[in-house]
Amino acid sequence: MPADIPATPPVGIALFDLDGTLIAWDCQLLFRHFIIRREPWRAVFLPVFFAFLPLAGLLGAGGMKRIFLSYLWRIDPQVLDRYSREFAASLMPAIYPPLLEKLERQRQAGHFLILASASPEFYVRHIGRELSFDLTLGTPVELGPFFPDLENHKGRAKVERLQRLLPAAYFENGKLRRCHGYTDSCADLPMLTLCDTATVVNPSPRLAAIAESSGWEIVRLARPWKSRITFAVRVVALLFGIGRDPGGISKSA
Repeated sequence: MPADIPATPPVGIALFDLDGTLIAWDCQLLFRHFIIRREPWRAVFLPVFFAFLPLAGLLGAGGMKRIFLSYLWRIDPQVLDRYSREFAASLMPAIYPPLLEKLERQRQAGHFLILASASPEFYVRHIGRELSFDLTLGTPVELGPFFPDLENHKGRAKVERLQRLLPAAYFENGKLRRCHGYTDSCADLPMLTLCDTATVVNPSPRLAAIAESSGWEIVRLARPWKSRITFAVRVVALLFGIGRDPGGISKSA
């Protein structure tokens, strides 16, 4: 258990997802663009990712994440940490204001704030610090091999890690005590089983139906793209490192 987690359970707990919940994008796309703009030669690894796309069903999300992160091959750890800190700071204008308000209300109520993301932990931990979360968890990544080693922090893995890290007193009848969860994805349904209540952001029809039947709050927020076509154009730009801010994450964009 991390030393900064109080043994005494808090008055409440707030459990936040990141990608699609606090921010519209999958941060892995944004971080790739951030790196390629600074080290353009790393764009040469993109064909490797495309070559493995037909095997995505076989490799799974964790396997494809390893292949996607190959563009970080042989990056200096100190440089990566500096980039990660700068990236986290650059994201702050793009955090959904209504979610920031909810986060602040949870903080003012004295709740223990947890950020649980499937994005790589090397930059998620800095995002958590920028937003003053009490505990930040992401996918642990061990760089070095061309395809880095990682434990995909998604779905049931979030639940298992919280159960390992948090004191037993934080749980009651299999749930986190007085916990409210925030997500945009059905992949987090296991995480929401730990929560008494939840808020879902821009949910899919399936997640919206589950939310309605469960009495959860549904929040629909504007995204940086206007259509599937403009979304696809922005994704291509992010993948190839094109443009200053194709994700539209700065207020000046």
